[in-house]
Amino acid sequence: MDCGFLRLPAHPDLETYFLEQDKLLVVLPEDHALADCERFLVKALADYPFMLLEKGAKAEIWEIFERCQVMQKIHFATWDDYAIMSMVESGLGISILPRLILRRVPYRIITKELDVPAFRNIGLALGSKKNSSLAVKRFLEYMEYRQDLISVN
Repeated sequence: MDCGFLRLPAHPDLETYFLEQDKLLVVLPEDHALADCERFLVKALADYPFMLLEKGAKAEIWEIFERCQVMQKIHFATWDDYAIMSMVESGLGISILPRLILRRVPYRIITKELDVPAFRNIGLALGSKKNSSLAVKRFLEYMEYRQDLISVN
């Protein structure tokens, strides 16, 4: 594998480059009682059944719960973000998902920003820039041109 896109921080043996900060949003069914709120209160997360997106590592959502001291009871956990959106659409609960996942979805759901903003950092990881393929080197050059690519380690 030449490189991978992942959530930062990553394993210290990898060379990683910060690419983008992806905001985490609350996902609600369209008819939810708080559908009209401007920002969703983090403390209100404990008042509703919660659908957790969990993809192997400790989910970013746990960091929100811990930081804001929210005692959340998880009603369902899955690695499938589309299953989460479908369950939210059906009124089975609420969730928190990254904005990038929520682009152009066919579900009848709404998103709200949290009153305490939360993000995930997305980066590019590779074994070694020096030993990477020409394609990866060109991609890194393009990213440097496109934005201030920041080496994380």
